[in-house]
Amino acid sequence: MNKVDTIPDGQGAAADYEPIADYALIGDSESAALISLTGSVDWLCWPHFSSPSLLAALLDHARGGRFRICPRDVVRVERRYVSYSAVLETLFHCTTGILSLTDFMPMTTTDDSRHELIRLAECRAGEVVVDVFYQPRPDYARHIPRIESLDGLIWSLQTVDATVQLATDTELAPSPDAASLVGACRLSAGEARRFALIHASAPVDADHALRRSHARMRETIRSWEKWYEQCSYQGPYRDAVVRSCLTLRLLAHRDSGAVVAAPTTSLPESLGSGRNWDYRYCWLRDTSLLLQSFVDLGFTSESQAFLGWLLHVARKPLLLPLYDVNGEPVSDEIILPHLEGYRGSGPVRVGNSAHGQLQLDIYGEVIQTAYRFVCRGGRLTARERRLFEGLGDTVCRQWGEPDQSIWETRNGPKHYTYSKLMCWVALDRLIALHRLIDLGIDEARVGVERERIRHAIEEHGFNQELGSYVAYFGGSEPDASLLLMARYGFARATDRRMDGTYRYITDRLSLNGLLYRYPPDAGFDGVAGRENVFVVCSFWVVDFLARAGKLAEATQLFERLLGFANDLGLYSEQYDPVSGQALGNFPQAFSHSGLITAALAIEQCRRGWTEEGITS
Repeated sequence: MNKVDTIPDGQGAAADYEPIADYALIGDSESAALISLTGSVDWLCWPHFSSPSLLAALLDHARGGRFRICPRDVVRVERRYVSYSAVLETLFHCTTGILSLTDFMPMTTTDDSRHELIRLAECRAGEVVVDVFYQPRPDYARHIPRIESLDGLIWSLQTVDATVQLATDTELAPSPDAASLVGACRLSAGEARRFALIHASAPVDADHALRRSHARMRETIRSWEKWYEQCSYQGPYRDAVVRSCLTLRLLAHRDSGAVVAAPTTSLPESLGSGRNWDYRYCWLRDTSLLLQSFVDLGFTSESQAFLGWLLHVARKPLLLPLYDVNGEPVSDEIILPHLEGYRGSGPVRVGNSAHGQLQLDIYGEVIQTAYRFVCRGGRLTARERRLFEGLGDTVCRQWGEPDQSIWETRNGPKHYTYSKLMCWVALDRLIALHRLIDLGIDEARVGVERERIRHAIEEHGFNQELGSYVAYFGGSEPDASLLLMARYGFARATDRRMDGTYRYITDRLSLNGLLYRYPPDAGFDGVAGRENVFVVCSFWVVDFLARAGKLAEATQLFERLLGFANDLGLYSEQYDPVSGQALGNFPQAFSHSGLITAALAIEQCRRGWTEEGITS
C-alpha cells in the first residue's frame, strides 16, 4: 500500500479542492474517472473521453457534481492499484475501524454503448460509519437532473441521449429537488456495500450488474494482467515503466488506438494564469511518440490499431495536429463561464483551437512510428503504404513554411527548428522505410529535400555566437525539444554542437534541476501568464545524457524524477519547481511516454548503444 498521512480538511475555498496529485485514475480505455483521496469521483465523462462530463467537481466543487463514498473520522489513507491493473483499492484508517473502497471500470463488456463504474465498500476491521453522496450534473453541470427511484435501490436519470442508472444495496434518500442522493450506513468487520453506476443508451438490468460486481472485478484484473505481461522491459525500473504503460493504455481508445493527451480539461498550468486547455483529444505527435515506446516494449497491436486509425483520419494529405478518438476534427474552444475552474482558476475550456494550426513536426513522428513498427516485424497494408508516400509528398512541399511548432504557440508562425528537424526525420525514415518494403517513392527527390532541410537547420537554426541550436531560425531562445535531435539521429549527443545545445538549454531553462520547455516569462508562446516546468522535458534530459554515455548522471536524474510521481506513479503535465505542486492536466500521456523513453535509454546505455539503422 502507498501511504498518505493526511487528507484535506475542507476548510476555506482553496481547501475545497484537493491537490491534483491526490487523484487516482481508473478507466475502461474509452472513458476515465478521477477519484480523490476522500473517495470522491470528481471527474467522469461518458461515454467517451471528450464527452460532456457527468461529474466535474474537479472544476467546480459546488456545482460540478461528484460521487463520494467516505467513512467518518478518517485519520490516514492508503491506496494502491491491485497488482498490475487499473483497479484501485483505497484503505481508510478511521478512529473506530478500517474501510476498504475498491473502484474500477470493467474492461470486459461487449456492448460498446454501455459503460460502468463499480464501487465496493467493505469494513476490514472494527466498525465504520460510511457517508454516501451522489450528485450527478450532466453536460458540464449545465443540466440539473431529476433522479427517479425504480425500486428503492435502483435510481435513474435521463441525459440528452442516454440513461444513467445507479444500483446499490445501500438505502439512499433524494434531496428535496431530487437532484442528488444521500445516505449513510454503519458497517462492522466483514460487512460490505456495492454500487454500480451505469451509462447506456437505454435502461439495462442494473441489479444484475450489481450482483456480478465481484466477478467483474476479477475479470478486469485478469484482463489488465494479461495485457501487461507483453511488456519486454526487465530493467531495474520495471514497476515505474509498467505503471506508465498501464496509464497510457488507459488513455488509448481500445478500438481506434488513438491516445488522448490527458483525460481532463482546464487544469491550470499555473494558478490564475488562464493557461487552461482541453487535452481530451488525440494529438498525432503524442500518440506517435508513445506508440514508439510501446513497440520497443513489445506492444505491437497498439501500433497496428493506430496506423489503421490514421488511415481513417488522413482523408487529406495535410494532417491536422489533433482529432477526437473517432478521427473527427476537434471543435474550436468555448468557455463554460458557469464553472469556476480548479481552485477558482478559470476559464474552463472545451474544444481546442490548436486543431487549425500548421504543426509540421507531426509528419516526422508519424512516419517514425511506422518505421519502428516495420523494423520490429509489423506489416503495412497497400493502403498504408500509399498513405506514407502521400505524407512524404506533403513534407517535400511544405517543410519550408513557418508553423506553430510542437508547443502550439499562439503568436504567429515562425520557422521553428524542431519542426524542421522532424521534417528531416520524416524524409529520412521514409527513405529507410522504402528500402525495407518498397513504398514506390522517388528516393532521389526525397533525398535531395532531406539534405536541403539539414542545410537549413545548420545554417539558420544554429546560433554560432551561443554555440547552440535555437528555438527558431535566426533567434536566440532555447527550446528543450532540441535535445531530441540526438534521439532522432540528426546528430550524436557527443557532437560539439549538441553538447553546446545541452549546456545552453540546461543553463537557461533549468530550475532546481527541472526543465522548462522554453523561457517561461519571455512571451515565447503568445499566451499571458507564467509557465511551470514541463515534466517530459526533464525525462528528455535523461535520454540525452544516456546517449552521451553519461550513465551515472542520467541514472541520478531519472531516479530523482521518479520521486515527482504521486503515490500511485502518476505524473501531471507540469510542476511548480519551488513547491513541487503538480499542475496542468492529469495524468499526462506525454510525461509517461517520456519516462518510458528515459528508462529504455538508460538500459541501452548500460548494454552499449546500437544504431537505429537510419539512412544518414
